[in-house]
Parts: sequence; structure tokens; C-alpha cells
Amino acid sequence: MLMSRVVQLEEGKEIVVTSGRPGLSKVLPSKLLLVLGFFLALTIFFFFISVSTIKYYGITSVVTSVTSSFVPCNDRGNDLDKWIKPPAVLMHNMSDEELLWRASFTPQRKEYPFNRVPKIAFMFLTMGPLPLAPLWERLLKGHEKYYSVYIHSPVSSSAKFPASSVFYRRHIPSQVAEWGRMTMCDAERRLLANALLDISNEFFILLSESCIPLFNFTTIYNYIAKSKHSFMGSFDDPSPYGRGRYHGKMAPEVSIEQWRKGSQWFEINRELAVSVVKDTLYYPKFKEFCTPACYVDEHYFPTMLTIEKPAALANRTLTWVDWSRGGAHPATYGAQDINEEFFARIIKGDNCTYNGRYTSMCSLFARKFSPSALEALIQIAPKILST
Repeated sequence: MLMSRVVQLEEGKEIVVTSGRPGLSKVLPSKLLLVLGFFLALTIFFFFISVSTIKYYGITSVVTSVTSSFVPCNDRGNDLDKWIKPPAVLMHNMSDEELLWRASFTPQRKEYPFNRVPKIAFMFLTMGPLPLAPLWERLLKGHEKYYSVYIHSPVSSSAKFPASSVFYRRHIPSQVAEWGRMTMCDAERRLLANALLDISNEFFILLSESCIPLFNFTTIYNYIAKSKHSFMGSFDDPSPYGRGRYHGKMAPEVSIEQWRKGSQWFEINRELAVSVVKDTLYYPKFKEFCTPACYVDEHYFPTMLTIEKPAALANRTLTWVDWSRGGAHPATYGAQDINEEFFARIIKGDNCTYNGRYTSMCSLFARKFSPSALEALIQIAPKILST
């Protein structure tokens, strides 16, 4: 039989002691029991919430949300790609000043830490569509690793090329370019700057919508890639159409002895292209003092590069043109002019130097050809472009 007794404490407090078995068992106060009960109920509540969440979202989702922020070191990808991959889209909202500044960046080390295949940037400066595009398609198809295409035209929307075309989405942000004025040089610098954004572009060729190739792609590529010089016409013309266009206020940056003239159509390497886009010394002088009848596109680049990098220039162009008929513009050729004898005269009708040796292979391109010449050019292309 259990027996209870009351033990009197010093301060008048009592405690009930129950006996019947060896040892004493304390009775927990009711408040403590309430607290324990509350925590037990809270634990059960959160348990049911967790189970419901997992059932609703799935175990995979919960685990993924916890671990998604962890990326193993070997899965981070190559950070170099963002520097060496060309822009996926050529259209952008950079101003000319922003574009030229960005394009002037150049590595200070000559060695590339990746397998770089030097490419030719074919830069088309046009006043409208490209009527001879099918001929260029024939030239470029199959050589995608070795070239890029850029089109500067104020009416880019008028030339809609299919996705399979080498010209598809190759228009750059363009502005009106006026013949003989600084806006023409602005357009050329815009083309160079956009092409420089692709680190693999090493050679830069300026072409018009009336230009055609004279050889197959492999011949053109090897001729340019193996040359020790860039091809820009640059000569001292003492006539009224040369030195006669010089303005005395261009000194001291440009003296009359340094004044040069040359063809607008050029091929330059990457080093010279960077020199063109970064120039802020000569540009203001030419813009202010070389206005019609000083045709700035014939003088700005030849003069500037002759001053800055004279040993880099071959002092001739790669684009054949016929000035024999006189006038302000060269001869234009149509369908009736296209035959094998005509091209034989162009291809073998000159003498020049190439890497210090004389050669009869002086031009890789020719102009001017009208849209009516396209069908005849396509018919003769298998013979010409396979040469």
C-alpha cells in the first residue's frame, strides 16, 4: 500500500512524496508539461508540412533547389571563349566612338593561347543591294573556316538573303556614305571596326557591289596570307589631282612631302586595321581640310599609313580597274564584255612585285561590273574561278 507524507520546508513550502517502491519519483509541474506538449505539436505540424511539400513538388525539385548553387570546378566552362568567339549578331547599338574604341583593343602578346585560323574579312561597301552576290556565293561556299563577310549599306532591308547564304545577317549598323567626303572614310572605318571584333580576322579586304573575284578562294587566300606586305595604293602625285589637293593647314601632322594618293579599294592586315580605327591625330585634319575637290577617300588612308607604317605597304591595290576611257569614274563592263579573252588581259596584262620578285599576277579582284553582267559571269565562272 502506497503511503504519502508531507515534509515541512523552511519557508513553509510543501512537497508531496510518494513511496511504495525503492527511490522517489518527482511529479512534474503542470506548466512544464504544457511546454513539452506545445513543442511536440509543433514538431508534428512541421513534419506534415514537409511531407506535403515533397509530395507536391517532388523530391528531385527539392534536392535541386538546395544543390543548384554548387558548380564543380571542372564544369565551369572556358572563360576564354567570351574573348575569342565572334559576335553572334552583327547589329548592335554602339555609337561610332564606342565601336572604334572597342575595336582598338589589341593583344600585346603575339602568340595566341588557342588554335587560331587566320580569316579574310570580305567587307562590302555598297550603295544598295549586292547584284553580283551569286558569284561571291560560288567563290566562298565551302571555305567557312577561312572568311567572314560584312556589308555596309544604308538599305540593308532591301537585300534579304536566305539562311543558307554567306550574306545572311551580315549587315552592320550603317550610315549614309557620300562619294569623296569623310562619310565614305567613316563607313570604311566602321567596316574595319566591326570586323576587328572577330579576333580571328587577320586580313581585311574592301570591296564594292560592282567587284568580282578573278581567282578561286584558295588562290586568293594563299596570295594574301603569304604576302609580306598589305596592299594599299600609295604614291606621290605631283599633279593638280595629287599634291594640288593638299591644304597647308594640315601641317605639322601632314606635310606636302608626306601627302599621298591611292585607290580606295585596299587589303590590309590586322595591325594596320587597328592603326586606322584608333587614329585621332590625322582624322580631324582630313575631315576639316580635305573636302571636294579633295576626295578624302583617295588620300586619308594612303597618307596616314605611309607616315605610320611605310614598310608594311606594297604601294599597290589588288583590285583591277580601267581608267583608260577618262572621266571621274572608271569604265563599267556589261554582259557583252564578258569572255575569256577579256579576263586573260586582266589576269596576265600587268607586271608588279610580290615579296620582292616580279610577277604578272597583280590583281585578285576587278571592277566595275554592272548587274547585267551577272549571267555571263556565272557562265564563265567555272573557268575563271577554277584557275
